Amino acid sequence: MILGELEKLVLNYFWTVSGADAKQVHEYFSEQRGGSLNTIQTTLDRLFKKGLLNREKIGHAFRYSSAKSRKAFIGQLILSVTQDFVSSDEDNLLAAFVSVSSDLDDQQLSELEATILEYESKKADRGSKS
Repeated sequence: MILGELEKLVLNYFWTVSGADAKQVHEYFSEQRGGSLNTIQTTLDRLFKKGLLNREKIGHAFRYSSAKSRKAFIGQLILSVTQDFVSSDEDNLLAAFVSVSSDLDDQQLSELEATILEYESKKADRGSKS
């Protein structure tokens, strides 16, 4: 999925707030980078059509919120990229993660290990409920 620079900024904004309308988003970004309300409205509409924002009609305006968490979005990006280059019987994906992890410090490696253990535990819990 290709996102423009403003789309990335707006998406990051929605990961820090519970929701906002176009005027609130415009206010936030006008202080940082300028731009028109119309540009913000167009950007919000594009992110909604891409499935990255939810929107709810309140009066005459839409209130937007993030449709996916940051983690879910990054996971979707990784899957999207890797599906184009890795077949299910290849170890290239694991090799890529190992390669990336070589740049991590001890704290980051500990967090990665804890995250893996957490996901394994959740997976085991789902399996025992079946």
